[in-house]
Amino acid sequence: MSRLTRDQAALRLLDGIDADLGACGTIRDLLESQFQAALRHRGAELAALAERLTPELEAMEQRRQQRVQLVRALLGPQATMDDLFGSLPDALRTRGQTGWDKLEALVRDCKQATVRNGNLMTDKSVVVGIRCAK
Repeated sequence: MSRLTRDQAALRLLDGIDADLGACGTIRDLLESQFQAALRHRGAELAALAERLTPELEAMEQRRQQRVQLVRALLGPQATMDDLFGSLPDALRTRGQTGWDKLEALVRDCKQATVRNGNLMTDKSVVVGIRCAK
């Protein structure tokens, strides 16, 4: 990573949160489509959705890793996002904390949808397996 000023690093981090907010919306939509495809046993559609989900999730993971690096570079190895927000000027603190709170809620929602989808697909495969065995 090239040398950034403290302000540049903070802005990059906040921009990453904004990017993740957009990505979470896309991911949530894809997860809902995945659920509908699983309900209807549309295997080809499920494969296509997985191909669309993967790069979105990978990009979010890269931004998460960048956030960790930036926070540690700015405040030390044990620093948290709350520590970072507390160190920012009011306007940036508000932007960061608001975005972070929204992102945490969206990530929780996506995780719940992922579990729901996984459970449905597991249940469907068990039912299909039982039908095939008969």
